[in-house]
Amino acid sequence: MRREGTQIAYDDFCRRFSIRAPNLMWFLGAGASASAGVPTAGDMIWDFKRRLFISQRGAEPHEVADLSNSLVRQKLQQHISSLSGMPQPGDDDEYSVLFETVFPSESDRRTYLQQQVSWAKPSYGHLALATLMKGGLARIVWETNFDPLVADACARVLGSTGSLTTGDLDAPDRALEAIQEGRWPVEVKLHGDFRSRHLKNISDELQSQDAKLGRTLIDSCRQFGLVVVGYSGRDDSVMRCLEEAVDEPSSFPAGLFWLLRTDDVPHPRVVDLLDRAAGKRIEAALVAVENFDEILRDLIRTTDVPDVAELDAFAQERPIRSPAPVIRGNTGNPVIRLNALPVVVAPTACRRVVCGIGGTADVREAVRRSGLDVIAARTRYGVLAFGADADIEKVFAGYGIEEFDTYTLDNGRLRFDSTEQGLLKEALTKALVSRGDLVATRRGRTDLLAPKDPGNVEWSDLKRVVGTLEGVLDGHSGLRWKEGVGVRLDWASDRLWMLFEPRVVFDGVDYSNRTAAALFGRRRTARRYNQSLDQLLQVWSVRLAKGGEPLRALAIGDGMDAVFRLGTRSGASRRAGP
Repeated sequence: MRREGTQIAYDDFCRRFSIRAPNLMWFLGAGASASAGVPTAGDMIWDFKRRLFISQRGAEPHEVADLSNSLVRQKLQQHISSLSGMPQPGDDDEYSVLFETVFPSESDRRTYLQQQVSWAKPSYGHLALATLMKGGLARIVWETNFDPLVADACARVLGSTGSLTTGDLDAPDRALEAIQEGRWPVEVKLHGDFRSRHLKNISDELQSQDAKLGRTLIDSCRQFGLVVVGYSGRDDSVMRCLEEAVDEPSSFPAGLFWLLRTDDVPHPRVVDLLDRAAGKRIEAALVAVENFDEILRDLIRTTDVPDVAELDAFAQERPIRSPAPVIRGNTGNPVIRLNALPVVVAPTACRRVVCGIGGTADVREAVRRSGLDVIAARTRYGVLAFGADADIEKVFAGYGIEEFDTYTLDNGRLRFDSTEQGLLKEALTKALVSRGDLVATRRGRTDLLAPKDPGNVEWSDLKRVVGTLEGVLDGHSGLRWKEGVGVRLDWASDRLWMLFEPRVVFDGVDYSNRTAAALFGRRRTARRYNQSLDQLLQVWSVRLAKGGEPLRALAIGDGMDAVFRLGTRSGASRRAGP
């Protein structure tokens, strides 16, 4: 997070909230619905670009199906940049201009949004917020979202939506009357929802924010404080209301707290708003958080909520998977052999450095510039790192180290795609390649490993299963391929696993040869199943586990090393039942 604007620690915010909850309103943006399955504005921007590319270039949809692929995004952006009148990537009006270009009709935009939210269900965060609403600890929820998730969560937690007052573009007076009469809880949808007759989702519409709803927001800010989460601050209409509210006398009496993901950079207008508020002696600050669900989970823990029955029930509804049995003796072959090795030993602690460095990108750049053997990641608790103490201190000395101590890695945070899990994955990959026989390439959540020297006799076991281990793609002299494997960490059956997926690893992929590489990879792996795939998994499981010997990422004598040990038998699934 950029070091601009007043910031307070996450735990400090939680304590303040536990006392002030009834006097704090909530403001939800699209980021609050991401974990419920609703695409964010960023997701939809890339979908708009893909739709334009397919319709205007006559392209096959499968060519640009993977929007997480950087090469696909590059291809789409090149096309968008060639069109006149298109905004630059990251511009405040990028979403609205693209949305209007793809779907000029409001009814089509309404249908599109309905399709995007049709499968969404309230996440833990929505149910926790509804629980606070039931207990009188969250009286007003403002949102720019089109989805019905807050109302759906209230229907479950409160038993119905009978006590929830919802104001929107169709009925702006409804919210005002409920707030004036103190009939809580109240939900106000500033941009309507997909069922509304009036949708505000393009710039011209957003510029004319409904006067009554805007005035209601401003007046409410004189009575309550505000917690903003999942909202970028790019809508001019909303930001003008908040800026006007700051200028009102005695506004935000319980404070103005803008919650932002740890690695995100606050919009300049958000920083200006908070600085402007602080200048008027309003308690205003940025708070670094992980995500909407996690912040609500922690607030429930620190707040005296009388009834958490629905939250407990929600936790019980999550899928429960029985442990994958280990193959023992001659009891017959399993139905499915799983591509997962148990992580028998993993680091339980690392170093924690509290300093003035920015987000994850800044941490990685600092490590790169130092040239030192340090593995580090940024969290709201500080920088977490493995390495020699002297090396870690050298990397971050220029950022004003305030604290340097030990951090215990909590298994609870290894159960999902957290920063701590990512730190362990990076350390495990480094441990695997430190033996000298593998090279690694990062690709999103998965690291790709390939033989450093496929011609070495030590790879004869792999060669017997798949044949040739490397080569150059015909007609593409700059595109080389190797047999390899993708690895990542995941949590299942109450333990950590390393997932490994045999695949073809390419070097030299670019826009011109990407399609050829994808076709080659599919053709080479298409007939690998049953016995041949079992043999391939066996080869890689033996290679990666190394007989269960310790795997050291750094091999240092002091500080914090990351030491792993993998089980030698992969998980397996047997027939469920007689």
